[in-house]
Amino acid sequence: MQAGLKLTVKAPAKLNLHLAVLDRRPDGFHNLDSIFLALDLCDTLHFHSVERPEFTNISMEFADGNALFIEKNIIYKALSLFREKTQIYQGFEIKVEKNIPIGGGLGGGSSDAAATLLALNKLAGFPLTRGELLEMAGSLGSDVPFFIHETAAARITGRGENITPLRAPYSYFVLVNPGFQSDTAAAFGLLDKYRGINPIVKKDGYSNDFLDCFCDPEKSVYNNIIYGLQKLGADFAGLSGSGSTCFGAFTEKRAAQKAADALNGDWNFVKYCSLFTSLIVSNDFIQ
Repeated sequence: MQAGLKLTVKAPAKLNLHLAVLDRRPDGFHNLDSIFLALDLCDTLHFHSVERPEFTNISMEFADGNALFIEKNIIYKALSLFREKTQIYQGFEIKVEKNIPIGGGLGGGSSDAAATLLALNKLAGFPLTRGELLEMAGSLGSDVPFFIHETAAARITGRGENITPLRAPYSYFVLVNPGFQSDTAAAFGLLDKYRGINPIVKKDGYSNDFLDCFCDPEKSVYNNIIYGLQKLGADFAGLSGSGSTCFGAFTEKRAAQKAADALNGDWNFVKYCSLFTSLIVSNDFIQ
């Protein structure tokens, strides 16, 4: 790989339309049965190869204008894993425009990691197969393999490695984040504790097993947002991942836009979005 190459890619958010947490696996993770949707709410990652081997500079710019230089995060881990696997030690400057709420159950970090693997593989001339990328993605996190598939919707089973593309039942969405983060590991701990006291009840239709285990004030906040989205015409409303972002799913674009307009100002983050379609934004090879 040569210096001076540039590539810009989108890293889409994911939404859990449905999330059933099943038994605990021998590796300590849980088996899942979930429906993932990729949304056009995206982080944007800019890659620029530089002369210095193994040089890594990762900067992150947030929607509020704040910027942060990152030493080691999941993007750095993805880059390190790619270098180790391919023995290509090209230096990189990586700039991330961060739009997906952190700790919001929307898979922003996982998507950034997958976008990094896909971008590096493209810049290097595709030395890795899709199977190798999926294996690397699984080592980085349970949600990462979904984004490697670059599909708008899929049923996810196992830890996250079994991915079956499907047709999305909804096309338009309103995301509402209440302004606090949810810790995934802590949420799984709460769920395990809750299930130690309460019997597991199988639910019909779309649902999220985490909703039952949260305590107030989080649980009341989630329920208030979900109820508000339902009143505004959502065909289905729920919680994504282990929180903290709630969503309303709509079949009609105008209804979703009106709901987003009505909720703007009531919550920390309100976003109308639709299904994600394109990964590559620009591919600029500078000689």
